[in-house]
Amino acid sequence: MEILEKKTGGGCIIALSGRLDAYSANDVEKKLDSLIDAGCIRIVVNLEKLEYISSSGLRVFLAALKKTRKQQGDIKLACLKPFIKEIFDIAGFTQLFNMFDTEDAAVNSFKEA
Repeated sequence: MEILEKKTGGGCIIALSGRLDAYSANDVEKKLDSLIDAGCIRIVVNLEKLEYISSSGLRVFLAALKKTRKQQGDIKLACLKPFIKEIFDIAGFTQLFNMFDTEDAAVNSFKEA
């Protein structure tokens, strides 16, 4: 699992590549927690290079979403491959997360809010 981070004017973007499973979920959770704890509560997660996500990975996203929303923030997902989006859909997460075709669209959605 590789985690890349960059700041935007009003938030943070992280890009995940590889597998988000029980072995890597802790690293992603720590990264998201550190961003949120540092005051970054508008987060875009680019999943373009994500190859696999397990229930452990889904749990990380749900916990981070709850944490950001408690602080009037949000997490938006971008660039999901069809099979990754299907996993989010089956888990009912498409009802919880805003999903965008591009990273720019996700970032711009924060500006419109």
